[in-house]
Amino acid sequence: MSTLLLLVCLILAAIAVGLVLGWIQTRRLARMGAALVPQTGQIEQVDGGAIHYVEAGDPSKQTLVMIHGLSGQLQHFTYTLVDRLAQDHHVIALDRPGCGYSTRESAALAALPEQARMIGAFLDAKGVEYPVLIGHSLGGAVALAMALDRPRKLAGLALLCPLTHHMGSTPPVFRPLELRTEWLRRLIGHTIAVPMAKWTADKTLEQVFAPEACPEDFLDRAGGALGLKPQAFITASEDVVAADAAIVAQAKRYAKLDVPGAILFGAEDPILLPTQHGVPMKKFGLRCEVLPGRGHMLPITAPDECEEFIRGVSISTRVPATLRG
Repeated sequence: MSTLLLLVCLILAAIAVGLVLGWIQTRRLARMGAALVPQTGQIEQVDGGAIHYVEAGDPSKQTLVMIHGLSGQLQHFTYTLVDRLAQDHHVIALDRPGCGYSTRESAALAALPEQARMIGAFLDAKGVEYPVLIGHSLGGAVALAMALDRPRKLAGLALLCPLTHHMGSTPPVFRPLELRTEWLRRLIGHTIAVPMAKWTADKTLEQVFAPEACPEDFLDRAGGALGLKPQAFITASEDVVAADAAIVAQAKRYAKLDVPGAILFGAEDPILLPTQHGVPMKKFGLRCEVLPGRGHMLPITAPDECEEFIRGVSISTRVPATLRG
């Protein structure tokens, strides 16, 4: 055997061993994540998967439906906002299809219209009428897709740092997710992605929360430990690619947007610029408020401001007065 061939064999063997060790470590970390953040809600089956959700408040009151962003889960809202708003609203916080404890059957269902369809089917199955959609980040893009596809079934939009337009390039913190080959995405997701995510977690969260601090209880109370599931990486990668493919066509439809609402942004958002994703939506009927000194993770870092903002949108929506209680 030549020296070169021996070297190649040794490299391949090392890669194989590394992948096996990564797979074992991934299984261990996934179990740890599930133990830290167990399933707390109910599951509703829909065409293409299932929606995991928690529900609070009086169903006779105005319904608020909370849709989280990229690499997130419903705990971003149960962290503070659900309990506050449930005092005088009916609140549903859900895991987007494929996220947290929700499921989706294929990567094709990551498309914004498909996620909107699945959440819409969930609301129909639950008998929810005229909700106000609370969409954060990528959840804002999904909420806008729902508003475009089912405007007569919604009361309003309260969007927090939403993705509304094409970004040109993926934010650096999310660039490792930009994998367009499904088999490679799954291979990485089940081997090295989760150990790498744990290793770089502090730096990643610092970037996502900047200029504010990530709370110490983010992993459990805010559900961050669910990012240790291999499916979390796979879903997030699918979401990044699907959003990039769909957002341009979606933005071309905003002139037909016919659901009232507003947008709240952090002025120092390092992920989505308010000048690119908030201010331009004014011409489509969505006023935009900007909070000085705030970043991207407003549902966690600015609960007082978010609560006031959401209540303001809820009061101003067109939902029949009989449903407001």
